[in-house]
Amino acid sequence: MKNHIRLCVTIIGVCSSSGNAQNTKVNATSETRTKYVEINIIKTYEKIAGKGYKSIEIFQKLGNSYYSNSELDKAARWYCELFAMTTDLEPEYYYRYIKSLKSIGDNDEANKILEKFNQKLELTKERTFKKQL
Repeated sequence: MKNHIRLCVTIIGVCSSSGNAQNTKVNATSETRTKYVEINIIKTYEKIAGKGYKSIEIFQKLGNSYYSNSELDKAARWYCELFAMTTDLEPEYYYRYIKSLKSIGDNDEANKILEKFNQKLELTKERTFKKQL
């Protein structure tokens, strides 16, 4: 009887671990597919930008895509284009741009962007304080 129970437990263990292995393969395939799609999107946006079409949304997407792929030199290029168009951006764009600039050794420009960000924060604090009064 004990051997029968051990055999059942062993079979269940083997079946469950092979099921997990299949899930891992599916996840790896999905991840690869996602990266492939993202690379095609990057190429499409770069072609659009290369033809002279400039848009805050395109520069945000290009910068974010390269940033998330750890290609910070390319991210810095597109964040530069973005900040040339506007500085009215969420804090995450300042952070990513500063980090990208520092990764390529452009600490002076990173400090300038940090200074602009701090000024923006001060203005926001002042407006919030005035609204509370």
